[in-house]
Amino acid sequence: MTMTAKPAPAAVPQAPPTAGFLDRVLKVRELAIAAVLVAMLTATQLDNSAFLSEQGIKDLLLNATILVLVACGQAMVVITRNVDLSVGSVLGITAFAAGDYLQGGGNALVAVLLAVALGAGLGIVNGLLVSLGQVPALVVTLGTLYIIRGVDSLWTGSRQITAADLPSGFTTFGHDGLGAVPYLALLTAAVLVCAAYCLRSYRSGRDLYALGSSPEAARLAGIPVRKRILAAYVTCGALAGLAGALYLARFGNVDSGTGSGYELTVVSAVVVGGVAFTGGSGSLYGAALGALLLTSINSVLPSIGVSSVWVQAIDGVLLLLAIAVDRVVALRVAALLRRRAAQTRSAHHD
Repeated sequence: MTMTAKPAPAAVPQAPPTAGFLDRVLKVRELAIAAVLVAMLTATQLDNSAFLSEQGIKDLLLNATILVLVACGQAMVVITRNVDLSVGSVLGITAFAAGDYLQGGGNALVAVLLAVALGAGLGIVNGLLVSLGQVPALVVTLGTLYIIRGVDSLWTGSRQITAADLPSGFTTFGHDGLGAVPYLALLTAAVLVCAAYCLRSYRSGRDLYALGSSPEAARLAGIPVRKRILAAYVTCGALAGLAGALYLARFGNVDSGTGSGYELTVVSAVVVGGVAFTGGSGSLYGAALGALLLTSINSVLPSIGVSSVWVQAIDGVLLLLAIAVDRVVALRVAALLRRRAAQTRSAHHD
């Protein structure tokens, strides 16, 4: 009797690792930002040997502290495919609120908590309008930007808070540190690590990525979309409030113009740091690197004799490059998904 061997079953094509590809791109991008930052600082040090002195390093970190905090909060909102343009106004009004309280002989810790609470409250307003009101985030936060700025101007008037009006220990904390590392940078690093851990390790944090990738799919999966958007805005407002209090400690000078135009710098830092404006990807560490890169450029150019008017132009170029990279990655991922769908259909037909 002749035995006929059964044909081996056709191998089912493996799905391309789309998520893995995207993760690798984001990691490479963050490493590239870090490499550019190191190369820029090294070149500046070779040109100006005093640039990376102990005081120079402390100044670099102090300059980045405020932007890193606000960028972390903004990154959480952008991951959900939204944006908060009111962060500059929130920073300004919370800084003045903390300073106004301290002028009356208040406690420094209570002043910081007051600024955080006020920022979180303003975040609730933004979050409710966006999540429950179903109003586009760009429109909502542009409106609250002007409203908060107007309230701040009416409240502040012609008054100006200076370091002489504040407790000496509060302003000392804003400048002192452990060697070249200021206390403000240590506090910011602790907040960054905690926020990044929660975003990656807890379901509520991972839900933000799912929501940003596909809001409709997130709803079908049972993710409480409105609650997550509200949480992102509250966190963003709270971090902007904390940044306002630290701004007061750092500079000791607040008036009605504090934080004006800051929102554009924050958005640039977030996008340059690899957080896609279309949502669903990026990390807080990338946003922090983007903020550190932008603030370092502000310090590097004057030290090598380049006019500071070039800073905004360079920031704009970096923003356009980041958007271009995001677009290329999006097209690459879309192509991988189409190939995956075609291979799956072919496997079913076989």
